[in-house]
This record gives sequence, structure tokens and C-alpha cells, in this order.
Amino acid sequence: MGKSAAIIGNGLFPKKEYPLYLLGQADHIICCDGAFSNYLRYSRSAGVTRLPDAIIGDMDSLSPAAQKEYGSLIVRVDDQDTNDQTKAFRHVIGNFRDVTDIFFLAATGKREDHTIGNMSLLMEYAGYPEVTDRGIRLQIISDFSTILPVTDSISMECGQGRAISIFSPDSSLRICSEGLRWPTDNVVFDNWWKATLNRASEDTVKLTFSHPSIALIVMD
Repeated sequence: MGKSAAIIGNGLFPKKEYPLYLLGQADHIICCDGAFSNYLRYSRSAGVTRLPDAIIGDMDSLSPAAQKEYGSLIVRVDDQDTNDQTKAFRHVIGNFRDVTDIFFLAATGKREDHTIGNMSLLMEYAGYPEVTDRGIRLQIISDFSTILPVTDSISMECGQGRAISIFSPDSSLRICSEGLRWPTDNVVFDNWWKATLNRASEDTVKLTFSHPSIALIVMD
């Protein structure tokens, strides 16, 4: 049976039951370096008392005192071409071969630039061979939304009335939809807003891609 990993970013730490449940049930917990102090503060108040498996990053956001106290957990990665979320993601797929679900918590909020960057990286991660070959499911979970990358046609049991937005950087992609209040069949993905603020008109939503590509689905 597959296991799950929670990657903790330095965004808005969740307070609602579902993301905290995922954190409490995770088999592995990885903190980006700037997120570690918030993890200690907020996870314990939610009843999660475990230390993370690792603290990942270049340690520019972790105090010298914390680096000394928790040195055994630190995995220093000085690569400046990737952010700490990507470093943590690569650590998980490289070291935990039994993981089938990766949840990114506190990956959004506080700063819009970090939020957009982390969300777009989710689409990039979905193309990693380790993800596709092992069927790893990726999601950003916050108090406000569930965000998942999609690389081809999909049928989702999402529930009637659920808010759904679709983003894609591929302007050649066409997505035919069933079960959405406003069909996306003629949408040209040449700007971010083009398929946002939709809503499920049925319990099941089907999206049919014109070709394998990449998109990001954001649901409330």
C-alpha cells in the first residue's frame, strides 16, 4: 500500500480539519527551511507533535540556533536555480520510493508571487518521470482550495456545485467539458482568467484534452 508525504511551505499554515488531517496521517513530513518555525508552532497546536523527517533548503531562513539544535534533520541544498519547494519535492521522490501521494501544505498565501510560482511548479512536477512512472498523485491543499495538475483527459467525482477553475500555459490545448455550468470547449488558454470561476453542474466532471498537455485544476 502506498504512503503519503506532506511538504510544508512557508505560506499560510492551514487551520481547517482536512489539511491538518492529511498532515497528521502523513507517513513522511518534509519542511522547507523557512517553514520549520511555523511548523513547530502551528502543528503542535493542532495536535501534531512529530518532528519532520527533514528540513530542506539552503538554510538562509533558518536561525543558527535552530540549525544547531535540529542539525540531524537538515538537508542542505545550495542550488539557487530551484526554490525550496522543488528541493523538498525532489528529496521526497528520490528518497521515499513507496510514496504514492504528495500533499503540499502552506504552499500558498502571504505572498502572491510565491503562490503563483508554487502553483505553476505543480504542473512541472507532474511531468517528472518518477511521478508518471510511479503514478504519484500531487495536490496543493489549503484552507481554501484543492489544486491538482492534470496531464490528459480526466473524469473527476467532485460534487455538484463545487467551484472549479482551470489554468493551462498551452494555448494550443482545447478542453471539452461535461458537467460544468459553462462549457470550456471553445476556450483558448491564452490568458490565466479564461476558464476560471466555473462551477460543477453535475457530481462528475469530465474534461477531454485535445492532446496530452498540462493544466491546473483549482477547486474550493
